[in-house]
Amino acid sequence: MAAFTAKDVQALREKTNVGMMDCKKALVEADGDMDKAVEILREKGLATAAKKASRIAAEGVIGLYTDGTASALIELNCETDFVGNGPEFKALANQIAKTVVLSKPADLDALLATTIADGTLSVADSIQELFLSLRENLKLRRFALVEGTAVSYIHAGGSVGVLVSFDTNAADKDEFVAMGKNIAMQVAAMNPEYLSQADISADELAKMKSITIDSSLNKPETLPKPILRKLFEKAVNEKLFSDEDIAAYEEQKNNNFLFNFLSKEAVATLASLAVAGKEEFVADKIFAGAVEGRIKKQLKEICLLDQAFVRSDLFDGTVAGYVADVAKKLGAEIKVTGFVRLAKGEGIEKKEDNFAAEVASMM
Repeated sequence: MAAFTAKDVQALREKTNVGMMDCKKALVEADGDMDKAVEILREKGLATAAKKASRIAAEGVIGLYTDGTASALIELNCETDFVGNGPEFKALANQIAKTVVLSKPADLDALLATTIADGTLSVADSIQELFLSLRENLKLRRFALVEGTAVSYIHAGGSVGVLVSFDTNAADKDEFVAMGKNIAMQVAAMNPEYLSQADISADELAKMKSITIDSSLNKPETLPKPILRKLFEKAVNEKLFSDEDIAAYEEQKNNNFLFNFLSKEAVATLASLAVAGKEEFVADKIFAGAVEGRIKKQLKEICLLDQAFVRSDLFDGTVAGYVADVAKKLGAEIKVTGFVRLAKGEGIEKKEDNFAAEVASMM
């Protein structure tokens, strides 16, 4: 067996970030050959990573890189927020984002196979190298690339990342950058689904209308008064209510808080009657108007340009109005063309530990 010293073990540790004992064992197995020891550690790391691959990785960070001509966001996941907040982990996330901007990969598989920016390993191998020292399940989940003029915002150290793209002739002006940052912060806070109503398809609008109609019918207290009056008359005349609810209705029918005096069963009966009469009510102009009003309200909430601008101290109006106001003051052309918002762990079902149950099972 070839001899090796404590300095060799330390050198292997500095090279791989793996624990001292693991480095020593690898050097023993490799007969002191440093390169072979590195390979042994990588192979063992791959085996360990495979075992941990099923563990939920819902923490992590959103990495960002921009070079002025293109910008990228990536989501790199891990198992714990302790690792996710670590400087090595965040640095790798930003390095992968830089790789996206420089290489412009077609998809996630292509990105993983690409040589990482400012490095010699592929993105996949770079993640594996970090795993060797962190020993947590690490996953590169997704990325977004925006070419052209974009303003970025990273919230809370990487929990949410936003890119807002623009078509403008004022990209070099500080006022434009400040405006872009404010809109990116709006996207982070309000999480719009669309840029404008023009981006919503006819099928999506029809689905939204159908859901709104069903939701309205199942909440009788929100129905227009003429329709609600018909439902009450039917319920009372046909004795579909209990005697107590009929008495409560007769006594409180002119009270704006009538529903506070009715039982859950009575409210459920009204909802059933409303759903049963859906065809009649949908054709009712009053009901149709109420539904239309609710849809318009929803559109203002889910479309970025129609949202109320949250920084009312800067501008009182919609986001579109704010953009137009800044463009006018600068004498420039500014058009918001899109946005991307990534939130770490979004859509990943996290494991919830029940410590009380765990202690009980141990007892």
